[in-house]
Amino acid sequence: MPAADGENGPAALPLTGRPAAVYKRGMAEPLRINHRLTIPAEALEEAFVTASGPGGQNVNKVATAVQLRFRPALAPDLPDAVLARLRAQAGRRWTADGLLITAREHRTQERNREAARERLADLIRAALIAPVARRPTRPTKASKERRLVAKQVRSTTKAARGRVRDD
Repeated sequence: MPAADGENGPAALPLTGRPAAVYKRGMAEPLRINHRLTIPAEALEEAFVTASGPGGQNVNKVATAVQLRFRPALAPDLPDAVLARLRAQAGRRWTADGLLITAREHRTQERNREAARERLADLIRAALIAPVARRPTRPTKASKERRLVAKQVRSTTKAARGRVRDD
């Protein structure tokens, strides 16, 4: 008999073996990105679903794949510039609700959960690094002269390839 629905969605559903059925939803614990930044638990939501791939007879019975949803609106510590870079890096994984990361490469729920959390932390760490602005440089006088000399040598070589004329 299924349990009653809780605040975070269904607490438990019968194991029907349907693909991508959500069996358990819940809030995750806070995710530490670095010594200064921690994503609060309210901004993270985990859903466990059935996965394709390795698992043998368990693959249709046990929800091992993890869908980790990060809601940036609930993470006030992230600056707008970091969120913009995160959104650009996320690509198709960015949805109307936020960032959706799916991990299904392991056979256990716990390892998939750790993989999804680590992938999110890596994405946020990469977004924290501001790109260095390119400073345009000018060629030096010596490099200009070398280029002109090389052009002259090439021109002479190519001119010598023509037909030999009897003048």
